[in-house]
Amino acid sequence: MNTPLSPASPPNPSLSEESSNQPVALPREYSDEELVKRLPGFINQYATVNGIRLHYVAGGSGRPLICLPGWPQTWYSFHPVAAELARHYRVILVDYRGMGTSDKPETGYDKKTMAHDVYELVQQLGLGTVSLLGHDIGGMVASSFAYNHPEATEKLIIVDGTHPSEGMMQMPILPAPGTFGPQMDGQQPYIWWMAFNQIKGLPEKLLAGRFELLLDYLFAYVMKDESKMSAFDRAVYAAVYNQPENIRAANAWYQALGQDIADSKAYTQLHLPVLGIASYVAHGTLQYGVPAMTSNGRVVGLLDNGHYLFEENPAQVMKEVLGFLSE
Repeated sequence: MNTPLSPASPPNPSLSEESSNQPVALPREYSDEELVKRLPGFINQYATVNGIRLHYVAGGSGRPLICLPGWPQTWYSFHPVAAELARHYRVILVDYRGMGTSDKPETGYDKKTMAHDVYELVQQLGLGTVSLLGHDIGGMVASSFAYNHPEATEKLIIVDGTHPSEGMMQMPILPAPGTFGPQMDGQQPYIWWMAFNQIKGLPEKLLAGRFELLLDYLFAYVMKDESKMSAFDRAVYAAVYNQPENIRAANAWYQALGQDIADSKAYTQLHLPVLGIASYVAHGTLQYGVPAMTSNGRVVGLLDNGHYLFEENPAQVMKEVLGFLSE
């Protein structure tokens, strides 16, 4: 059954000591309260699950669709597609553990724990069986949700991100000669931040207050057309990730990859429908990852587009997503 959405509640300063209880002080124009106004019919919500407070944005009606963003973004990354999704589904855009104005505890950034946070949210909202749409790190969390809670998963869509596997251990420390240019080489991708984000303590000292430098580099490096990431969108994400605690928590998603790989060894192949949507930078990864994940999956390559597919090609993404969900 679907329970009514309750009015948004403010951050709760009385949560467990493990949680980071202070809300992120963002400039008003980049706050959740202002950003949600750009999505008519959507509202801000908070829920305490698994000992932490999660922020999410909800709108639409119908079958539930849980949307999980990637790094270094927030729920707002779904704004190019959220309104169209909400015409067909009850859409829940989640800032999972460590993201946006959700709590940032010291521990729990393995994808199994993060997926359990989302599962508890699904249970609290009385959503029953849900479909999930995850991008990047969100694809890892969505995959873990399906592995650990298949009875609660109807369909899974992963966009440029699947569950961590031992293949990650083969990533090169140095780029192949001639492949490391201003834009990522799709045949031999050099994902240097996978190592940089393993470092504890230093990235937040280097990037606090100037995260836009990394954002601008990253969007130029992994997008085919970085102009599709607007100046306003960049400012939204910079305002969030300029906070040292947010950098620490986001990097913890990467620091938990070893545990994620260990957890994956206990998972058995899924049989539920899985759609992988891949940009040119992740096509090879999903072509390998989706068949390994499920006996009932396929991969669609949008190879003229870069990693931030919702911004670069929302129309094609929506065609694939809505077609798959309606099958």
